[in-house]
Amino acid sequence: MNSLIRSYGKGLTGIFVTLTAFWLLLLIILPQAFMLDQSLWSIDKDDQLGMKIDRAYSDLGLLEYDAQQATGDTKPAVQEKIDTLKEEIATLEAQETEPTREYGLQNYTRMPSLHFSIFVKSIFYALAVTVLAFAVCYPVAFTIAKLATPQRAALLMLGLIIPYAINELLRVYAWLMILDYQGVINSLLAWMGVVSFADKTWIPFLEYPGSVFVALIYAYVLFMIFPIYNTVETLDKNQLEAAQDLGGSVFLTHWRVVLPHAKPGIAVGCIMTFMLSVGSYSVPQIMTRGKSGDWFSQLIYRQFFETQNWNVGAAYAFSLVLVCLAFILIMMKVFKVGIRDISK
Repeated sequence: MNSLIRSYGKGLTGIFVTLTAFWLLLLIILPQAFMLDQSLWSIDKDDQLGMKIDRAYSDLGLLEYDAQQATGDTKPAVQEKIDTLKEEIATLEAQETEPTREYGLQNYTRMPSLHFSIFVKSIFYALAVTVLAFAVCYPVAFTIAKLATPQRAALLMLGLIIPYAINELLRVYAWLMILDYQGVINSLLAWMGVVSFADKTWIPFLEYPGSVFVALIYAYVLFMIFPIYNTVETLDKNQLEAAQDLGGSVFLTHWRVVLPHAKPGIAVGCIMTFMLSVGSYSVPQIMTRGKSGDWFSQLIYRQFFETQNWNVGAAYAFSLVLVCLAFILIMMKVFKVGIRDISK
């Protein structure tokens, strides 16, 4: 704080701090707090409540008719029954308009087995996407940072960045056209005589999770490449040359020199890729067309907007938040980096 005051003065520093606090409160803390509150209660509904109200009104009509016909000592007794029934109706209608909230963890603990299996499967798929993205992006990042000439490195970076000027959905639809039943790959295989469109013997790429993996890796590749590139670029080439002079193989050089130096970038890349993958909705929805099972993000969407069960939807969404927080802590432990290292 003192360094900010010395650099920008008290006025600008106060504005920066206020805007940052407002941003954190409005865009991060309040939405998460609202979602957590929604996830911790459910409405205790009586499915027979509407029928009970209808039956009570029917009984009330009969009693009012009896009251009109009653004479003498019987009329006060009938009127007393009417008053009691009206109070009962008022209570039932109050329960219908303002149902009782039941606080607890029931929205988490009552997750159906099918939903839980989708939850676990989505985490596993996101981990697989993260591992595959690292396997693809690490060699590319190292090549750009240390092996390519400045001109080639600039061209490679430009080739990576330009496609991201296009909307993400258009890039996903491009992969859909490539992997579709009569898409680019199947058309090439049909031309080679491997498959036949007439006999519908094409390869159903879109019915396998691998199609989603490919699209997710392509959609979020920069979030893995750039953090690794930024850390590898700071590695002194003399260390690589020293490792080679000492007889170290390519594998040992990367294992003992490059990877330890790139740990903060790898941690950041894995965290970003995992969180974006596990929470992605558009990519699985477009690529699978609902034919290879749901991802958990699709299940959350249905809870919010199709079944209108916001409490369960909030519980499911907050479960993903907890998974992402746990993944961050695991990455920090595995790579032995701190918040300051991964926030650079």
